[in-house]
Amino acid sequence: MTAPGPVLRSLVDPFHPHPYRVVARRRETSDTVTLRLCPATDPYLPGSPGQFMMLTAFGIGEVPISLSRVPDRSGMLEHTIRAVGSVTRHLVALRPGDWVGVRGPFGTGWPLDLARGRDVLLVAGGLGFAPLRSALEAILERRQDYRRVTVLLGARTPSDVLYRQILPRWQRRNDVDLRVTVDRPDERWRGQVGVVPQLVSQVAPSFEPTETVAFICGPDVMMRFTVRELQRHGVSDDRIFLSLERNMQCGVGLCGHCQLGPFFLCKDGPVLPYSRLMPFYEVREL
Repeated sequence: MTAPGPVLRSLVDPFHPHPYRVVARRRETSDTVTLRLCPATDPYLPGSPGQFMMLTAFGIGEVPISLSRVPDRSGMLEHTIRAVGSVTRHLVALRPGDWVGVRGPFGTGWPLDLARGRDVLLVAGGLGFAPLRSALEAILERRQDYRRVTVLLGARTPSDVLYRQILPRWQRRNDVDLRVTVDRPDERWRGQVGVVPQLVSQVAPSFEPTETVAFICGPDVMMRFTVRELQRHGVSDDRIFLSLERNMQCGVGLCGHCQLGPFFLCKDGPVLPYSRLMPFYEVREL
């Protein structure tokens, strides 16, 4: 008689962090690592591409971190984390065998169902590739469900490009157009130089605007100019989706820290169509 598989269960108390052990650590850049986490008990529902977890550094605090890879039924999580504050610096320093707390999953995911049967454009700047990686891998698992798949990545320098160990695997595929650009090249860089919206202007003419769905994540200014470039090529605002960052703390829309106009991004977002965001996204300091 074979042992039963792990039971996937939803989170009963969204405010209670559950223990996960670090089982692998991969350095991505000088200040960014990817942690692979294993649940101490039965895994929870794994979430969908674009959602996030609240990761707890015990005794220090917690931060929202997007899923960088959708887990399988074993419940393993992967999170790519940049050291930018006290909590993230602690998480980045963890080693296999250390423990973190996990709450979630929270928020909305990338609309993969809407994208089926259409051209898909994934546009990432810097750490924005982390939440888009989960969408890319989900798309590639069901590649036959999508038309043209294009991935545009931007980084400050070649050493800041995420997932350099696995990028070649995607670049070798003949059913994905993956392009990388950097702001400041070094002497070994042979790729494109410039900002991400310039890549959009290169590939957009080959898309059918009414049959294109775009997923965008990255620095605010990069997303604004990417949206304008897509609009210029006829992609409608309700087919342009952004993943937004805010100071999320509760995860369920109670504390108000992540409010953007009428939205609480921890539950209404972080992924939202630009058609809903437009009246508020263009307001400075909102």
